[in-house]
Amino acid sequence: MNSIWVIPMTDLRDERLQVMLSPEELTALDDFRFKYRMPTRAAAVRELLKLGLLATASDGGRKTDSGRMKSSSYGLFNRGPDGHTQGSSGSDPEAAG
Repeated sequence: MNSIWVIPMTDLRDERLQVMLSPEELTALDDFRFKYRMPTRAAAVRELLKLGLLATASDGGRKTDSGRMKSSSYGLFNRGPDGHTQGSSGSDPEAAG
């Protein structure tokens, strides 16, 4: 039997966002997904995004003295002084730009 999915108009997603993750970040995402029994990685990312936005709104956001954060400050895991993940022998695509 075939199922027909009915998606409310408010649930249409017409923008695609590509995100590169380190192996550690992907493991953390998958752990979150399975712990909360989410059907897909995308669902887990949306839930984490929602939680992060709520947390940021409640604490006023993270800022440095200059009022700006570096892109490298938003990783989940520590990075070495040259911007690469510590212990990684691979290259960092952001560092090459």
